[in-house]
Parts: sequence; C-alpha cells; structure tokens
Amino acid sequence: MNRKLRYGMIGGGRGAFIGAAHRIAAQMDGQAELVAGAFSSDPARSAASGEDLFLDPARVYGSYVEMAEAEARKPMGQRLDFVVIVTPNHQHFPPAKLFLEKGFNVVCDKPVTFDLKQAVALRKIVVKSKKIFALTHNYTGNVMVKQARALVREGRLGAIRKVVVEYPQGWLSTPLEKTGHKQALSHTDPRFAGPAGCVADIGTHADNLARYITGLETHSLCADLTTFVNGRQVPDDGNILVRYVGGAKGVLHASQISVGEENALNIRIYGEKAGLEWHQEHPDRLVVKYPDRPAETWTRGNSYLTSAVAKAATRIPAGHPEGYLEAFGNLYREVFRAIRAEVSGKKQPKDLDFPTIADGVEGMAFIETVVKSSKLGAKWVKFKKI
Repeated sequence: MNRKLRYGMIGGGRGAFIGAAHRIAAQMDGQAELVAGAFSSDPARSAASGEDLFLDPARVYGSYVEMAEAEARKPMGQRLDFVVIVTPNHQHFPPAKLFLEKGFNVVCDKPVTFDLKQAVALRKIVVKSKKIFALTHNYTGNVMVKQARALVREGRLGAIRKVVVEYPQGWLSTPLEKTGHKQALSHTDPRFAGPAGCVADIGTHADNLARYITGLETHSLCADLTTFVNGRQVPDDGNILVRYVGGAKGVLHASQISVGEENALNIRIYGEKAGLEWHQEHPDRLVVKYPDRPAETWTRGNSYLTSAVAKAATRIPAGHPEGYLEAFGNLYREVFRAIRAEVSGKKQPKDLDFPTIADGVEGMAFIETVVKSSKLGAKWVKFKKI
C-alpha cells in the first residue's frame, strides 16, 4: 500500500481542543490525511470548520449520518479508510455503530460510550464488522510509560504490592459551566458526560494507565465521589481504593477541583524489589527506586533503555522535550499499522500496542462500579469483568 490513509472526522470543529490534538497526532508521521468531516451538529459551523481546514466542500457534511451515507457510496479508491470520533461522550456510540456497520475502521476518543450497556453493544458490533476499533487513551503512547511497563514485565520490581495513581486538575474548581464555557458544560452536564463526572473524564485515564503498566486486573473497589461546587450535577472529586487480583492494593485519585493543578497525572508503583514513579507533566523522566541504593532517573532517548518498544517510540534526541502530542502520535502510528493491514487484506501484526474496544468496555465497567460503590456509601463492590 503506497499511499496515505484517508480519514474523516466527526466533531472537533472550530474551537475544539481535542479535535485539533487528534489532527496533529494523525498527521505527525505523514501517513494519513484528513479529507472529510462532519465537524459540528450545526451544518453552518461544520462548513466553516471545513473551510478552515481547506477541505473539499463536497466532503464537508452537515451530519455524521449524511457523511456515512455519502462516503459509503464512494468507490474503494476514494472512500475513507477510517473515521475519528471526537464528539462529547453521549455522541460516541451512534456514529461508531453506523460507520462500523458501513464498513469503516474507527478511532474514538475516550470514554468509549455513554454507559456500559452501549460499550458492550459496541463490542459486539466491532467483532461482527471485523474492522479496527481504537480508543485514544493517549498517555500510554509516552516513551517512559512503555519503559515502565517493560520494567514490570522484566521482573525488575518483583511482585507488585501497591499502585498509587492520581489525576488532579483544578480547572473546574469554580462553576465555570455557568459562564457558558462550552467544554465545562459538556463535562458537567450529566446528559452529556454521564453520572461519573471527573471519573469518566480523567479517572478512566488513571485506571487505564495503571492497568497498562502493571498488567493487573481489578478485583474490587471502594469509591467516594463528591460534588464540591454548589449547583454542579456531577462529581468533581473522586477517591478510590482498589484491590487487584493477586493481592496488590491501589489508590486512585481523580479530581477537577484541585486548585492550582493543571494536568498532573502521575503514577507510583511499588514491588517487592523496587518501585517506580512517572509524572505526565515531566514525561521524559522515569524514576526507579531501590531499597539499598540511590534512586535512578531514567530519561528518554538514551541507549540504556531496556525496552525496544520504548526506543522505537522515541522521536527526537535526548534532552529535547517530548510529551503529550508525541505520545498521541505514537498511538496513531500503531493504529495505522493495523488499519493498513486491514485495508490491504493482510494479517494483523502480532505486536500491536494501542487501546481497543476491550479497554473501552473495561473502562466503562470501572466507571459503573465506581458510581455504584459511591452510591452505597463507599462500600466495597466486586468488579465484574464483562
């Protein structure tokens, strides 16, 4: 296959941060080009966004339904290879379902759907379609996250005993949604965001990161969700105790009222022999800790990294900042390997490394269990793997 992949975007029009992030990541390696889109539920706004991106007006649509019908009619040499869904949570399932059923591969922002029922239904559709479905938990694309995962798999930490993962933000510490702030509205209205608030928005990233690095499966959890801002309809702070299969224990904290915090996702993992620590705001560094010698700071781009995957994900020489967008690009690069194989009718590579519909269902089950535990008064609830 000697051409760029063609894709369309649903949502992500003018003023949408996440849509722009996806477009940058998707074009980072020169393997794909945006050729179509339904960028807004408002046809005029969608058309204006298409103009901003210099797209052919004939392939800028007023709705995702119109886009699916028109693109499905195009010959194989012109039709889309995949679509990217970057709408609010409640609008993930309908377009994902439609495009999969029309024969398109799908990349979807997280969380995968509005609720667990939709996620399970979507998994059935993905399996039946035999198409690629990727979920953008983009932090797993970070080089040092991949190195951390390798250290766990190599046994450097020994048996894992404790996981502490946090994602504090402060941007919703005031009733920002009452000012008409679009992003704040979509994150705090339960009709759009669901009942879990900060847990669905950023807690799922923390949970996914912990599972990705450690490989641990959740056994049960105890959650305490709080809404601190008066008048807000969803939780803006969550504190969760986790018991993992095998005996390890975890603490997961997700908050959007932690004043002064920006995107302070971080994780600490403690094993029998060593521990490690990684901070998203300082993504190039991984601290490895020992009981009998000084801690080591491992940095991206150096030959001493033990993970071939981490080395391959490194884009620029050591010392140059590499973070959020590059990690996003790494995720897309992996997804493109799968989509190219699918479009070419070839077998899928065995070493693919990106979140799938399985991670999406796991994330929605996590959200549902957290909400249930909190409603029961922070009672321990067994996690059911769906």
